Amino acid sequence: MISNEFYKRFMSSVILLPLILIVIIEGNFFFNIFLILFLILSIIEWLKISFNRVYLFVGVIFLIFSFFSLFEIRNFYKFNDHNIFIFIYILIICISTDIGGYIFGKMFKGPKLTKISPNKTYSGSIGAFILSLLTTYFYIDNSHLFFDISIKFDFIFLLTTFFISFISQIGDILISFFKRISNVKDTGNLIPGHGGILDRIDGIIFAYPIFYILQNFINFL
Repeated sequence: MISNEFYKRFMSSVILLPLILIVIIEGNFFFNIFLILFLILSIIEWLKISFNRVYLFVGVIFLIFSFFSLFEIRNFYKFNDHNIFIFIYILIICISTDIGGYIFGKMFKGPKLTKISPNKTYSGSIGAFILSLLTTYFYIDNSHLFFDISIKFDFIFLLTTFFISFISQIGDILISFFKRISNVKDTGNLIPGHGGILDRIDGIIFAYPIFYILQNFINFL
């Protein structure tokens, strides 16, 4: 039987994902406005769960840098002359990690992953890795259907997918930590089944800046 929470999550995703993909693909003005709007909403929600001025300041700076990295990767990072390819690749990992963690966690339950977030289980974490690897394998191996390039899912993509999924899960746990300290269940109520913006993009705001930093470090070397 499908729970009411899962139904809300599913319907929210069905409505939001096509809209987000259109904005990403169109880029330029619409994408930039989209980022600015989400940044403002994220900062407002961060005010709700930051319990002192230091965390407030550090969190705002981090969010600004995080959204800046999204802007840079979408508009300037090139992979075989296709910057959108990598942007969507990271997004797919984060979304698959979230969905895989939720579904596998609900299905198999088992030992808790951490006391910070009681709903997180080892089975959910494993499911997050599995689904992110499966979806990115399909995306990359069929890249010729979306772009005028042909790429194979090799060992580098395997490691990168695993790493980004791991960072996304860490981001989820960190936001849960701040919510727990602030004694709030969700950062907001804008998205049915998900809560607030930060509840939905907790993995994304960590995955993109980490990728951006590592990529620039590798290029520097």
